[in-house]
Amino acid sequence: MPAAAPSPLTVLGAPVARQDEVLTAPALEFVAALHERFTPRRDALLARRAERRAEIARTGTLDFLAETAHVREDPDWRVAPAPAALEDRRVEITGPTDRKMTVNALNSGARVWLADFEDASSPTWENVVLGQLNLIDAFARRIDFTSPEGKTYALRPDAELATVVVRPRGWHLDERHLTVGGRAVPGALVDFGLYFFHNARRLAESGKGPFFYLPKTESHLEARLWNDVFVFAQERLGLPHGTVRATVLIETITAAYEMEEILHELRDHASGLNAGRWDYLFSLIKNFRDAGERFVLPDRNAVTMTVPFMRAYTELLVRTCHKRGAHAIGGMAAFIPSRRDPAVNEAALAKVRADKDREAADGFDGSWVAHPDLVPIARASFDAVLGTRPHQKDRLREDVRVTAAQLIAIDEVEARPTYDGLLNAVRVGLRYIEAWLRGHGAVAIFNLMEDAATAEISRSQIWQWINAGVVFEGGEKATAALVREVASRELAALRAELGEEAYAGGRWREAHDLLLKVALDEEYVEFLTLPAYGRLED
Repeated sequence: MPAAAPSPLTVLGAPVARQDEVLTAPALEFVAALHERFTPRRDALLARRAERRAEIARTGTLDFLAETAHVREDPDWRVAPAPAALEDRRVEITGPTDRKMTVNALNSGARVWLADFEDASSPTWENVVLGQLNLIDAFARRIDFTSPEGKTYALRPDAELATVVVRPRGWHLDERHLTVGGRAVPGALVDFGLYFFHNARRLAESGKGPFFYLPKTESHLEARLWNDVFVFAQERLGLPHGTVRATVLIETITAAYEMEEILHELRDHASGLNAGRWDYLFSLIKNFRDAGERFVLPDRNAVTMTVPFMRAYTELLVRTCHKRGAHAIGGMAAFIPSRRDPAVNEAALAKVRADKDREAADGFDGSWVAHPDLVPIARASFDAVLGTRPHQKDRLREDVRVTAAQLIAIDEVEARPTYDGLLNAVRVGLRYIEAWLRGHGAVAIFNLMEDAATAEISRSQIWQWINAGVVFEGGEKATAALVREVASRELAALRAELGEEAYAGGRWREAHDLLLKVALDEEYVEFLTLPAYGRLED
């Protein structure tokens, strides 16, 4: 028998423990096939994003698409029925795919674990490979974890484990350690391809997948690309059409105008939409950053889910999902419980409870939390509404009528940017970027679990406030000089707080410089992770 032809895919990353179990020749051939077939379309869609952003800058508005009105007006189509493992999604926990998180998330009591290769993960080569290995090990029940303090974590019985839904990287990110003909493979295809190749058959046989969350989607054409990826992958591995199920994060303002079209493109593989609130705010700022004063967002913490434009977005999402037979999944509760301060805990947990009560009352079928301690709180909110029912898709919310203008009515928010908001943006951005550069994508900062989305809000608000000439409550104007001064003071304070040894062991100066670059440069970079990725040390 002749020897198999070598894979056209080149591995450039430094060796990682047990990588041969992930980067097998057949798996790499599968990823290379995905790349060769779909990367040209990915490239064209990224170019289309730029064209659409230019149009928004020119017109200062968005509208529902005239060319797809027939999809929205057709009353008859529905997405495929949910598989049993995704019928009840009342609580979902999110987190990166490191070994400890894998065990804890599966054991958390949540119905679903969003296993995250995207915003909660810093894409070092080690994180990419070991994240895949941890999932392979988890499905084979050969995963455990022992902390430095000697505490051991092991999986509960299969029936008690969360269902895994993997979130690959967004279309905009490449994986520089895997190339074909010198061209980096899109990170989305790497994350999807390796996971699908190694786990799809086992998961399909057990009725547990493969299931995915699709991030940063900006149009129904991008959803169409994912659908074609699913069809190709299923055919290549001999799995039935419709085996894959995907939940799409509606976390860009453009996608909010195409919810029905996105579900329609994925209808054989769709299982729902999610209200990705933090990236949604980032997308609003990014797209309307230079569209005038009425699009200036106030402090991030002042933009609650009850402000009019966020209510319009979430109610439209529930209406759309239930109209088409899909699950509507609510947003993130990012609070990290503190065992040191009961008063802080009590106040924060009350906010989480109110947020989840509101989502359940609005018709959502489930919601996200970032910490296992929040699972019982979110579950109680949805238990109170659902009882023993798995969801509430029968609540069609036909009372909801959302106009195009309501989705971008930012000027209806009474709050205004504050100096404290600027200070918080610098503090969060600096701390998050420093941790990301060291390989940590989910970072507890000021009792909140921050990821790349909230760092994007921080730097984008700084950029917007400066370019809009915002004047704070004390009369001080947002300027590049003021931001540099605040950042310099914060860096000095961190140095004093951490001590010389710990400070020197971090990447604080580099994080400081990168934050200022992405927040102050005249040319706004689309994602801060693009320049940051080149600084990862691997």
